[in-house]
Amino acid sequence: MYNQSGLKRIINTALVNLSYNTESEKLIDPVKYVLSMGGKRLRPVLALMAYNLFSDTIDDAVMPVTGLEIFHNFTLVHDDIMDKATVRRGFPTVHNKWNFNQAILSGDVMTFITNECFLQSPSHLLQKVFRVFNKAAIEVCIGQQLDMDFEKAVVVSHEEYLRMIELKTAVLIAASVKIGAMFGSADEKEAEALYEYGRNLGLAFQIQDDILDTYGDIKVFGKTSGGDIIAGKKTMLYVKASEIASPEQKKKLHDIYSSETADHSAKIKSVTEIYDQLNIKNISENLSNDYLRTALYSLEKVSVQQERKAELILMTGSLEGRDH
Repeated sequence: MYNQSGLKRIINTALVNLSYNTESEKLIDPVKYVLSMGGKRLRPVLALMAYNLFSDTIDDAVMPVTGLEIFHNFTLVHDDIMDKATVRRGFPTVHNKWNFNQAILSGDVMTFITNECFLQSPSHLLQKVFRVFNKAAIEVCIGQQLDMDFEKAVVVSHEEYLRMIELKTAVLIAASVKIGAMFGSADEKEAEALYEYGRNLGLAFQIQDDILDTYGDIKVFGKTSGGDIIAGKKTMLYVKASEIASPEQKKKLHDIYSSETADHSAKIKSVTEIYDQLNIKNISENLSNDYLRTALYSLEKVSVQQERKAELILMTGSLEGRDH
């Protein structure tokens, strides 16, 4: 059995040892850069933890699930372009360090490097696991489109928002856990229970990211605080505030949020004051914790010895109350 830090080291080693076609260093340098910026390696680590539920040997899954991390980082590169973000994990974003065209092209090649990783799956699993991954990858793109659509919408319902973050964030985490279970020869019922575990974990994770964007410390979070507010992105905080605000507060929130002011600090401060008046941070934290509890309930349905679940339970607990 492996612990979280051990699995993260395994993934980091796999990333360092990736072989590239180096005919054009300009194409590959941004890829190496973004993969060297760190991160939790949450998706491949969860995949290997799910595999470890059923097997002590995880070697044949390491390179395929490393593809999950490469794909995730590809989405961040393109997400940062769309958001015009300048900082990611405390480092300049790829388009900020190079340029927009370079970030687009280097991001593109990361998707094909992902495929190369998945092609190293055992032949009897390749089609099955790749189909699960590919479905999630398409859904991530749909979620990103909905996220962009919502920027222009004045009203986004709670249900609409949850569906968007399910697609944009949760399905890839869910697919990662399911793929790990498939490597471990889990039966269909257990694989689906683990998919639900990952889906609920992903919903909690994205809501926490929404909280951190407004209330997080840049030294901990690695991104500039208030970026979602500046960009007019509809987050759980905005959706909940719109639900429970008085008519006056709601109008003020919508007016500030949609304004094109150059004074970003004042915009962030005004929106945050409304959130504070409505206790939105605590409401959102409670919702996130509800999803973590639901995730653990799904994990209970997996019929392996409780001690084999210890690392997944620890991982879930570590996400509760992430540093704000």
